[in-house]
Amino acid sequence: MTKTTPPPTPARNRLRAAAALIPIVESGINDGKLSEERARQMIKFCEWAATSNALEQDEIALKSAVADGLARLNMRLDTLLPVEES
Repeated sequence: MTKTTPPPTPARNRLRAAAALIPIVESGINDGKLSEERARQMIKFCEWAATSNALEQDEIALKSAVADGLARLNMRLDTLLPVEES
C-alpha cells in the first residue's frame, strides 16, 4: 500500500520549508558559516511558519518538528552570546 502525500497548501508548504531549514541553520551555526544575525532571520521565518493553524495530522507533526527544532536552535544561539558581567 502506497502512502499518498497530502495536497500542497500555503501553510503546509511553509511548515515543510521551516522543517527543512532547521537542519541547515544548525549545520551553518556549527560550522561557523552562518552569522548569528542570519540565523536569527531564518529562525524568525520558522517561528512565523509555525504560527499557522495545523488541522491535519501531517501539519501537526510538522509543527511539532519545527517547534522542537526551534527550541534546539534558540538554546544553541543562547550559548553563543557572550554573558554580560554586572
